[in-house]
Amino acid sequence: MKKFSALVLSVLLVVSFAGASFADKPEVFFTKDISPAGLMAIYNKLGREAEGKVGVKLSTGEAGNTHYLSPDLIKELVQKVNGTIIECNTAYGGSRSSTAFHMQVAEDHGFTKIAKVDILDAEGEVSLPVTGGKHLKEDVVGSHFKDYDFVLVLTHFKGHAMGGFGGAIKNISIGIASPRGKVIIHTAGTRDSGSIWYDKQDDFLESMAEAAKAVSDSLGGGKRIMYISVMNHLSVDCDCDGNPAAPDMHDIGILGSLDPVALDQACVDLVYKAPDGGSLIKRMESRHGIHTLEHAAAIGFGSREYNLVNID
Repeated sequence: MKKFSALVLSVLLVVSFAGASFADKPEVFFTKDISPAGLMAIYNKLGREAEGKVGVKLSTGEAGNTHYLSPDLIKELVQKVNGTIIECNTAYGGSRSSTAFHMQVAEDHGFTKIAKVDILDAEGEVSLPVTGGKHLKEDVVGSHFKDYDFVLVLTHFKGHAMGGFGGAIKNISIGIASPRGKVIIHTAGTRDSGSIWYDKQDDFLESMAEAAKAVSDSLGGGKRIMYISVMNHLSVDCDCDGNPAAPDMHDIGILGSLDPVALDQACVDLVYKAPDGGSLIKRMESRHGIHTLEHAAAIGFGSREYNLVNID
């Protein structure tokens, strides 16, 4: 893959965002080293120890998809934190709509070889309160979620057919919701069964932000959660797509932050700065994807302003 432009990166590192002072902005750490060592370096820079029973939230990928995070890439970090890979079943059918089939996909994709895998809604669901929400009063998640003391959100950043892009916020909103909870988010609280398709796009995007905040709030007000995103295999389609478009841009790197809004914003900004990001930019803009971050910031979930720190 092509190397990330040193000139582009240097520009990003000196960008001055209006508003808060340098010290007030959350840090987003960056490395272009997409390797187990690079992943460990980002984790160590975050300065927060994953303790207790640790859930590692990632996408196991739909059958037929090969763009999901490689078990070989994440193995060292997952085992370092003694993590259990956590997922929920889908609401759209496919190969991960039941626990048995989902576990088979996780095995086929190599995840069960590196860690335990827990399908959170295998035994039902629980409700998390949503505070300050415009659409949601509750976020319905897999019942096993309550078993975890800490969550490491390990995201493959990419495009998404409905959200425009799939980042950390999508990973803990749609990704941790039970199938019923997914319908609630997709339809902005208007129904809890049936189709996930909904014609009020901004309401759906806002609901993702609200559900993600509920997950964070439930983990010590955000003190028992951390976020790392890998920007490789940058398709316009999600890992939940069994027949995704081939990536048509270069790999960029790994980013991490304690602020999920800042992290997703930094990933979006890096796509805009990339010389070959046109397809993914078009996908994000066509779905108004940035509105998820606008609403997340508006409800106090995080900051769209940040300091990008190159650790290479």
